[in-house]
Amino acid sequence: MTDPAEEAAYIEKLYEYGEQLNSAKDKSQNVSDYQGIIDAAKTSVKAKQLAAQLIPKFYKFFPDLSGPALDAHLDLVEAEELGVRVQAIRGLPLFCKDTPENIGKMVDILVQILGSEEFVERDAVHKALMSLLRQDVKASLTALFKHIGSVEEPSTDDAIREKVINFVRDKVFPIKTELLKPQEEMERHITDLIKKSLEDVTGIEFRMFMDFLKSLSLFGEKAPAERMKELIGIIEGQADLDAQFNVSDADHIDRLISCLHMALPFVVRGASSSKFLNYINKYIIPVFDQLPGERKVDLLRSLAEFSPYTTPQDSRQMLPSIVQLLKKYMTWKKTGEEMNFTYVECLLYTFHHLAHKVPNATNSLCGYKIVTGQPSDRLGEDFSEHYNDFTERLNNVEEFTRATIKKLTQGMDENNKSMAGAKTDEEKEKIKTKKQNATTGLRTCNNILTMTKPLHAKVPSFIGDKRINLSWKEATKTASSTAPAAGAKRPANAANGSNNIASKKGRGAGGLQNQLVNRALEGLSGGGRGGMRGRGRGWVGRGRGRGYR
Repeated sequence: MTDPAEEAAYIEKLYEYGEQLNSAKDKSQNVSDYQGIIDAAKTSVKAKQLAAQLIPKFYKFFPDLSGPALDAHLDLVEAEELGVRVQAIRGLPLFCKDTPENIGKMVDILVQILGSEEFVERDAVHKALMSLLRQDVKASLTALFKHIGSVEEPSTDDAIREKVINFVRDKVFPIKTELLKPQEEMERHITDLIKKSLEDVTGIEFRMFMDFLKSLSLFGEKAPAERMKELIGIIEGQADLDAQFNVSDADHIDRLISCLHMALPFVVRGASSSKFLNYINKYIIPVFDQLPGERKVDLLRSLAEFSPYTTPQDSRQMLPSIVQLLKKYMTWKKTGEEMNFTYVECLLYTFHHLAHKVPNATNSLCGYKIVTGQPSDRLGEDFSEHYNDFTERLNNVEEFTRATIKKLTQGMDENNKSMAGAKTDEEKEKIKTKKQNATTGLRTCNNILTMTKPLHAKVPSFIGDKRINLSWKEATKTASSTAPAAGAKRPANAANGSNNIASKKGRGAGGLQNQLVNRALEGLSGGGRGGMRGRGRGWVGRGRGRGYR
């Protein structure tokens, strides 16, 4: 421990050096004073703290001593005493005020300390980084993102990488309007940095970065079409649409479903969905039966939501596959097979919107007689067998759907009676969940009947507008207050996209009595998208080679 008298001498000498430098007109002539400050950085604790203020303050006047000065200051950053370290960290941005080429080096130093367990030290690091960002946002962001890494330049320390991502998310993104100036130039710069980093990210990180990009004015409501193309191109790259699909690769399935969900807002704004649809048509639909059950629901829901925005060319290419799936899940009455209402709702909705764009494509697929005057009408060929088959399946769907509506309505009445007699909160919650599922089931069934009705004619009218409100979407405001919206909180045991009531073997009072109906309602439960479960579960490993699960 330094003797008090000796320490007082060091402090007095440091103040003397500082005063002489402050008063000097040509500070560069006071080399011995600045050298004395550097030397004092190796003495007592208080002297180190004072030196940590003086070294960066006069740094710019002594380029010949820049090396020793930086070395001495970095020793203070690594000192044992917390107070010394904090003071030294606060001084780091000053090394860049007149020497901006030091910014990258200072950022590199600071990110190494981001994981400090001491709050006051961590806070000093955050403030120092923010100071550097305000001095030169472009250079500072470039240095920060170097620690997030990319495929070409991967981060060498995953712990530091995570701390940097958290810092960018929590400190930089919220004040983007203040930091990113000039706006267009800096928004483009950070976009390019993010795009490079997205080559090697987890699902949660990807979603976080995409949410940020969407918030930039560069991609705002008035953004031109090429900006939407740029964003959906990023999502297409993350979905790995150039890779051969392996149905056993659950990681790729997770990523594809989540990317479909993220792509939809940009498709609605005019971006092309062709690459996604072509990939699904070529690789996914042929192995649809091999997908996990909840992923089947996710995929069909995504296709339904994409279908209003498909091009005529994509619609013509997709229709045969959609009709084939639709026929598969529109149960033949005589086979005794059960029907999955969710599948049928999704496929009917998709069928209507695709067929609305290329109606004559249904002539050879469903036996319709739609005349457009084009050779693709194929009116000279006999497809009556297809028509008879298709309409028979429609009849069976309608019969089963009406019977299910009757049972669902009865179940709702019983649930209302049970609710009146429920005594505990647990009983009320169970009944509420049953009512939610039944309400969604009724919406699904009603949608199915609305969509099958116009398909019986030889020249049907395909639905190409927004009159159908898909059952998993938010309920319209005109819905009864006793019928919870499909977008309400997802009930327990429904996270896999299946109706939690439907999975039970038996029925108590207030429930549906028909187990066939229970199984048919799989996938009906409310507002969540199973495909987005990757937010908390999937995409854990980084990079396409490391796995997203």
